Amino acid sequence: MELQRFESSAASAMPEKFNKSQRARPKSVQFDDQFSLEDNPSRLIYINDPRKTNDKYEFTGNEIRTSKYTVITFLPKNLFIQFHRVAYLYFLAIAALNQLPPLAVFGRTVSLFPLLFVLFVTAIKDGYEDWRRHRSDRNENNREAEVLQSGQFRPKKWKRIHVGEVVKIHADETLPCDIVLLGTSDPNGIAYIQTMNLDGESNLKTRYARQETLSMFSEGGSFSGLIRCEQPNRNIYEFTANMEYSGMKIPLGQSNIVLRGCQIKNTDWVVGVVVYAGQETKAMLNSAISPSKRSRLESYMNRETLWLSVFLFGMCAIVAVGMGVWLRDHKAELDTLPYYRKRYYTNGRDNGREYKYYGIPMEIFFSFLSSVIVFQIMIPISLYITMELVRLGQSYFMIEDIQMYDSGSDSRFQCRSLNINEDLGQIRYVFSDKTGTLTENKMEFRRASLYGKDYGSSTFMKKTSSAEAVGQRWKLKSEINVDPELEELLQRDLVGEERLAAHDFFLTLAACNTVIPMATRNCSGDEMHDEVETIDYQGESPDEQALVAAASAHGYTLLERTSGHIVVDVLGEKLRLDVLGLHEFDSVRKRMSVVIRFPNNTVKVLVKGADSSILNILESVIDYGDLGAVHSQIRRETEKHLNGYASQGLRSLVVASRDLNELEFEEWQEKYEEASTSLTDRSVKLRHAAALIECNLNLLGATGIEDKLQDGVPETIESLRQAGIKVWVLTGDKQETAISIGLSCKLLTPNMQQIIINGTTENECRRLLADAKTKYGIKVVGHGNKALKKKKSNENILDGCGDKKNSTNMSSIDNRSEAFRNGGITGEICENLPDKVLELTANPLALIIDGNSLVYILEKDLEPELFDLAISCNVVLCCRVAPLQKAGIVDLIKSRTNDMTLAIGDGANDVSMIQMADVGVGICGQEGRQAVMASDFAMGQFRFLKRLLLVHGHWNYQRVGFLVLYNFYRNAVFVLMLFWYVLCAAFSTTSALTDWSSVLYSVIYTSVPTIVVGVLDKDLSDKTLLRYPKLYEAGHRQESYNLRLFWITMLDTLWQSLVLFYVPVFTYSNTTIDIWSLGSLWTIAVVVLVTVHLAMDIQRWVFVTHIALWGSIVTTFLLMVVLDSIPIFPNYWTIYHLVSSRTYWLTIILIIVIALLPRFLYKVLQQLPCGSYYYQYFEDRPQYHLLIGTVYNEIQDP
Repeated sequence: MELQRFESSAASAMPEKFNKSQRARPKSVQFDDQFSLEDNPSRLIYINDPRKTNDKYEFTGNEIRTSKYTVITFLPKNLFIQFHRVAYLYFLAIAALNQLPPLAVFGRTVSLFPLLFVLFVTAIKDGYEDWRRHRSDRNENNREAEVLQSGQFRPKKWKRIHVGEVVKIHADETLPCDIVLLGTSDPNGIAYIQTMNLDGESNLKTRYARQETLSMFSEGGSFSGLIRCEQPNRNIYEFTANMEYSGMKIPLGQSNIVLRGCQIKNTDWVVGVVVYAGQETKAMLNSAISPSKRSRLESYMNRETLWLSVFLFGMCAIVAVGMGVWLRDHKAELDTLPYYRKRYYTNGRDNGREYKYYGIPMEIFFSFLSSVIVFQIMIPISLYITMELVRLGQSYFMIEDIQMYDSGSDSRFQCRSLNINEDLGQIRYVFSDKTGTLTENKMEFRRASLYGKDYGSSTFMKKTSSAEAVGQRWKLKSEINVDPELEELLQRDLVGEERLAAHDFFLTLAACNTVIPMATRNCSGDEMHDEVETIDYQGESPDEQALVAAASAHGYTLLERTSGHIVVDVLGEKLRLDVLGLHEFDSVRKRMSVVIRFPNNTVKVLVKGADSSILNILESVIDYGDLGAVHSQIRRETEKHLNGYASQGLRSLVVASRDLNELEFEEWQEKYEEASTSLTDRSVKLRHAAALIECNLNLLGATGIEDKLQDGVPETIESLRQAGIKVWVLTGDKQETAISIGLSCKLLTPNMQQIIINGTTENECRRLLADAKTKYGIKVVGHGNKALKKKKSNENILDGCGDKKNSTNMSSIDNRSEAFRNGGITGEICENLPDKVLELTANPLALIIDGNSLVYILEKDLEPELFDLAISCNVVLCCRVAPLQKAGIVDLIKSRTNDMTLAIGDGANDVSMIQMADVGVGICGQEGRQAVMASDFAMGQFRFLKRLLLVHGHWNYQRVGFLVLYNFYRNAVFVLMLFWYVLCAAFSTTSALTDWSSVLYSVIYTSVPTIVVGVLDKDLSDKTLLRYPKLYEAGHRQESYNLRLFWITMLDTLWQSLVLFYVPVFTYSNTTIDIWSLGSLWTIAVVVLVTVHLAMDIQRWVFVTHIALWGSIVTTFLLMVVLDSIPIFPNYWTIYHLVSSRTYWLTIILIIVIALLPRFLYKVLQQLPCGSYYYQYFEDRPQYHLLIGTVYNEIQDP
C-alpha cells in the first residue's frame, strides 16, 4: 500500500500541535527531520577521490559493529548493566555486610554465592550472545567487493571501503554500503534490486543511474564529479542530493540510491559511488532495538516485594529489640550464658580473652543488620532468573505450535520479546490495521467506472490471462476478470468522447505508476506462434500491480520502463512515451501524477488518487453548456459508483488527466527542476510544483479493487468479543470501505447503532461528540484519568478467586459487560434516562470516526469526550487515519485506563501503534517486515491471534501468576522457620542450618520443579479454551495473581512455618539431639514440604514433571549426605545418625500432613461440583450449562 510506505510524510500532514501523539511516538520510528542546510551543512562527496572526500576525517569507515562488549569492557560494562536491577544491589549490600566481622553470620565466601551465581549465569548468557554478534560482524566486515583502484576494479574487504570510492557489484551480490548509481549493465541505466534484508519485501524494485552519468563508461570517460547530499539519517524512503558533473547540476533522489543490504537482481552489474558507509548507512541507523516493555504482572510483583521488605525489616526489628531487652535482663550473666558469653573458655592462648562487646545500643544495631543477612532470601533473588527461564520455555512452545504456522508465507510464530508473555492473558483492547492484517493485501481488479458507466457487475464476466481478444501476444501470470461490454468498447475506433476517455483511462493505469515489467519467453503449443511472452509486474504496491495487470488484460500492456521513457503496447501497437516528470504518491496529496510526452509532442498529465483528493481538483464545467451537463452527470454517476464500491468493501481510486499547453508545461518544468535539485525542503517544493498541474483535471473514471479477507477473520473477531476483548480497527481506507469490511468480518453487525463523527472543525467535532453522548445517555467517566485507573486497578487487585465473593464480583462484571453490549449504558444510568433514549440503546453502539476529526480531537481538549464515547461502544472504527493518529488512539486508552492493549499490523504505518501498545504483534505480510521488526510477537495470519491470546495467553498468565506466588511462599516459609528459631535462641541470629543449606535452598534444592511447572502446567486444554472464549476473562479479573491471593498465601505460609518449626521441637523436646541434627531435619522437611505443596497445585502431570519434583527431593538428600560427610563442617555425620531413626521419618511425615491439611481440605471442597469455581460462575447462566460439565472434566484431567 502506498500510504503505508510514507509514515514520515504523514507526520507533516498533521498540525504541529498534535502533541500527544508526537509525545507517544517511539524513538525508533522517528525519522530525522528534512535536511536543512542551516542546521546540517551538506555532505560533499568527491567521486573516486576518497582522500579529498574525507580530508577532515569526519566520515566513518565501512566497518560495522553490532556487539556491546570487548574483552576489556565486558566485565565492568556487563556488571554495570546487571546492577540496574535494584534487587541485585540489595543482595550486594547484604553480601558486603556479611564481610564485616561483627555481622559475619554466614561464611564470607558462602554469602557471596547466590549473587555470584546469578551474575555468572547472566554474564555467560550475555557473553555468548555478544560472541555471536562478534562472529557475525567479523564475517560481514571481511566480505569482499570490487573497488576502483588505479583505473581497475579490484577486490577489497568491506571494512576497508571508504566514502567517495567507486564500487562495482555483480548480480546476486549484496551492497556493502549506500551507493549512488553511476551506471548499470542495462543501456538505460536500470537496476533491479531486492530489499528483503532491509525491509523484508521480496518483490523487485527499480533504481536508475542518471542518463548524464552513463558517459563515464564511454571510451575516454572518467569517474569524477561532486555530490552534495544530506547528512546520514534513518529514513530509508527518502534521499535528497544533487550531483555536479560536466557543468551540469543533476538532481538525485530515492530512485538513484541503493542501500546497504540490498541485493542486485536481474542485472549483470552496477557501478556506484559510496555516499554513506558503516554505521552511517541507513540500514545500520535503522537497526535500533525496539523499546523494551515491562510485564504488568511484574510491576505488581514489585508491589508485593515491597510488602515482603516490610515483613523482613519488621522481623529484623523484632529480633533487634528482643535482643536489647534480653541483654538488659541478663547483663550480669553474660560471662556464663551460652549465647552472649563475654569471655573465651578454651585451653588455648585465647583462654580468658574477652569477646568484643559493643554495648546494648550497638549490639541492637548489629543484631538488626545480622538479621537482615539471615533473612535475606525473603526477597527472592532466584525469582528473576526463574522467570526468565520459564518465559524462554513458554516462548519455545509458542514458536513450535504447528497450529500457528502459516504455510502460505512459510512463517512460524516469532517471540521477539521474552518479557511480556503473561500479558497475552490480560488483553482487553485489540487495535488492528485493516489492509494486510484483516485482509490478504492481494489486490484483484473487480470494477471500473468509465465515462459514468459501471463495468464489472456483469454475470458474464470472463477470466483472461492474456489480451489475445484484442490482438496481443502478452500473457499475464495471473488471471483478470474482463467485462465483455468494456472489451467491446475498446475494440472500437479511437473516436468519440467515451472511447477517448476509455483510452486515456487505461493508459493512465499503465503509465501512472512505478511498476516494472519482467518479461520471460515461454514455448506455446499454438501452431502459428512458437512462443508467448509472459509478463510479471514487480512493484512496491499491490494496488499498482493489480491496476497495471488490469490495463494489460484490457489491451494496454506496459512493456518497458526507464527513468526517461516507458513503452506501452496499445492494442497491438507499441507506443513510446517520454516521462518528463513523476510526482510520486504521498499522504499529503494522496495522489500520484506523471507528465508524459506523446510522439506527436502533445504533453499530458495523468493522475490517479483517492476520491477525496481528486474530486476536489476537477475542472469546473458550469459554463460548458450541454457538454458541461454531460460531464456533471458523469461525475454524479462516478461518485455513485464509488459509494457502491465502498459498500462492497472495494478499494477505490479515481483516474483523471489533463492536457498541458506549452506555457503551463514550461512553468511546471522550471519549478520541477528547481525542486528536484533542492537540498532544502525538497518534498514541499515538489508538492508546490505538482499543484501547478494537478488542477482543472478531466474525470476519466474510477477503479474498484478487491482485497479479500483472510481466512478465519470473522470467527477470530467473534471469539475475541466473547472473551471480553474489544476490537478497534484503525485504517487508512475511506469510511464506506471500512464499514463494508467491518460488516463482512462481523466486527459490525446490522443491528448496531452507528455513531459517525466526521467533523471538519474543532467546534463541529465538539458538537458531534456532545450530541452522541446526549442521544445515547453516555455518562462522563473519562475526565478523572488517574481516579479511573486507580479504581479499576483496585477492583482487579482485590478480586480473588474460588470463593463466594469472587462469584459475586464476576456477576457484576458480567452485568457491566452486558451493559456495554447494550450500548455502554449501566443500570444506574438507565434509571434516569427517558424511554426514547432507552429504545435507542437497546442495540449495541459502534463509533465510526475519520482521521480529519481525530486531528482536532487528539490535538485539543476533546480527548476526554472521545474517551467517554469510545469506551461505551462495542466497536470503534477509525478511517483515514495517519500513522501517528493510530498511536494516539492507543495512547488514549493506555493512558486513561488500567486495561492491557494489543496492537496488530503489517506495514510501516503500523509501527508507531505497535510500539505504543502494551503488546505489539506484527503480521508477516505483503508490506514488508517493518511491523515485524518493531513487534513483540510476529505471525503469519490474523486468525492466529485467537490461539495466541485464548490459549497461550491464558496458560502463560496462569503459570507465571502461580510461579510468582509460589516463589514468595517457598522463600517466606524458609525465612519464617529461621525466625522462630531465632526467637527461641535468645534473639542471637544464630542458625541451626549450615551456611550451604541456606544458600542452596532456593538456588538448587527447589528451583528446577518451579521452572518445569511454570513451563508445562496447563489448567485447561487448548480445545476447551478455544471452544469457550469466556474462560479468557480470568485474566481480566487477575484471578491467578492479585493482592488477595498474596495475603492468603502469606497466611498459609505462616501456618506451615509454625508447623515446620514446632513439630520437631516438640518431638525431640526430651531427647539429647544436637542443634545441627535438628537443622538437617528442618532442611529436608522444608524441601519436602514445599515440593508436596507444589505437587498439590499441579494441574497436568507429565513424565518430566515427576522427574523434576521427586528428583529435587532426592537431589537435596544426596547433597546433604555430601555436605555432612565433610569433616570441617559442624554438621559432620549428623545425617547418618538421623536416617537410622524412625522418629526422623515420622516427624517429616507429620510435618507434611499437619502443614498441608488446611490446604488439602480447601482443595477437596473446591473439587466438589457445587464448590467448583467454574460451576459458581456459570451455574446461573443457562447458555453455559453445557460448559459446566466439560470444564469440570477438564479440571480433573486436563
